[in-house]
Amino acid sequence: MPAPYETPIGSWTRKSTFFWAAVGATVGLANLWQFPYLAGQHGGGLFILLYLACLLLVTLPLMVTESAMGRHSRHGIVLALDGYIRSARCSRWWMYAGRLSIIAAFLVLSYTAVFGSIALAYVFFGALGVFSGAGQAEATAVLADLVSDTRDYRMFMAWHLFFMVLVVWVSIQGVVKGLERVFRALVPASLLLLLALFALAGWHGRLEGAVTTVLEFRPEDVGFGSLKAALFHAFFTLGLGMGVWSIFGAYTPVGVRLKRSVLAVVLMDTLIAILAGVLIFATATVGSSFDGERGFSLLFVSLPVALAPLPGSQFIIAAAFLLVVLVVWTTSLALLEPVIGWFREWTGSPRGWSAFIMGALVWFAGLGTLLSFNIWADVQLAGGTLFRWLELITGGLLIPLVAILIALFTGWCLTRSLSFRILGNTPWLFSRIWYWVMRLVLPVVVAFIGISYTLFSLDNLCDSGEKARWCRQLSPVVATPGKAPDTKSQQADAPQQSEPAQPASSSGEARPARHDDDAGGDQFHEKAPKQDNILYHSV
Repeated sequence: MPAPYETPIGSWTRKSTFFWAAVGATVGLANLWQFPYLAGQHGGGLFILLYLACLLLVTLPLMVTESAMGRHSRHGIVLALDGYIRSARCSRWWMYAGRLSIIAAFLVLSYTAVFGSIALAYVFFGALGVFSGAGQAEATAVLADLVSDTRDYRMFMAWHLFFMVLVVWVSIQGVVKGLERVFRALVPASLLLLLALFALAGWHGRLEGAVTTVLEFRPEDVGFGSLKAALFHAFFTLGLGMGVWSIFGAYTPVGVRLKRSVLAVVLMDTLIAILAGVLIFATATVGSSFDGERGFSLLFVSLPVALAPLPGSQFIIAAAFLLVVLVVWTTSLALLEPVIGWFREWTGSPRGWSAFIMGALVWFAGLGTLLSFNIWADVQLAGGTLFRWLELITGGLLIPLVAILIALFTGWCLTRSLSFRILGNTPWLFSRIWYWVMRLVLPVVVAFIGISYTLFSLDNLCDSGEKARWCRQLSPVVATPGKAPDTKSQQADAPQQSEPAQPASSSGEARPARHDDDAGGDQFHEKAPKQDNILYHSV
């Protein structure tokens, strides 16, 4: 690379840190609130095999590419692309792939931190016994009071600030004293806590039905929608298209077998998703079905209700949500890092100031999402709040577009020799498969993901009562082939979504995730989480 671009921004001191940091980046909320639902609805163990196949054949090559670009250049995605463009004499327009990835990471982090603040509040709610004896209505009211109450939203803002302080405090410490130490401590701690909760669920005899539902092969439940769900989950839960893998690759010490490490991360992510799926199903449900539940309703309503009757429920609920906080905390640290790396390379600012400035901007941007759940809930454009449009833009446009551009840049702009040099020493067969997947397969598959995601998301805005022109045209487009375009089939077979706490609209159309027959429950259902308000990938 040209000498002017040799800007050191840090590096890990241990070879295994890349693995722990990458696991922390890839294991997110979708493993907890989405994967168990998908496995339960789409064939159990067969869905897991489909998911693993999508990981290995489609998303693994892109993960390897982003990591290899960062390691070879020793820079974040923006300067890495700048150097490769100069070396290959490509058009400067390719720089937008790097710039858009930073914007995507920034926006995704802005609302990921909001989810983290809810989980952080629930740690204290659990420890203080807020959920003692709580039923479905009471738990829904707790969530609505925290997230949707237009009179007390400042408390929600305080929790949001608290969570961002935790993230920025670690980042300010630096790559080694901050990120490396925290990833090497928090990720193993999260795994141990997950195993402890798993053992507790087994102790109370709740695992048998969950293992059957999540792992049993059910061919009758597998169809085209299952493959599509597996593909979406594989693409959107691994931090692709946001510069995370590039910056982690840049920090990787010499001698690390990068491709093996990436494969190990993929397998570990799958294993954790299976364990978390069985655990969530075992602890948050009664019977043998999720009843269509996922997202906020599953994690922040059903989970504390199911754990409340257990002995020592205060400690168990606090531990469960501590696990959620650790998961979102490590994800947030990973998302902030490419933003900080870009800012440092662009301005030459010290690490501490860069982390503080970028963290403050992320917190401020996150207020748009936070307020979209309460005082700005009625401020909508074409049927969607500010948060819904941010999610749609990042998930349907920015992240797929960045992935497509990186694949096309690697496969068509760079020379074949330079592409293989970036990839590093690799078996001949793997390198050829990687090259043609990047060149031909990935752009088509990711374009399908982005278009499907966008169409389905726009169709969901129509469900909110929007009468835009697309609402008269989208339902037949997004419906599952061979089925009538009803809401149930769309939710089962299209890119799955999850639900945040959102106040009822003025028309009173909020729908609870579950029906509650308790006396007086209707007063809480007015503030129950709406179905399909959060788009799929989140964190």
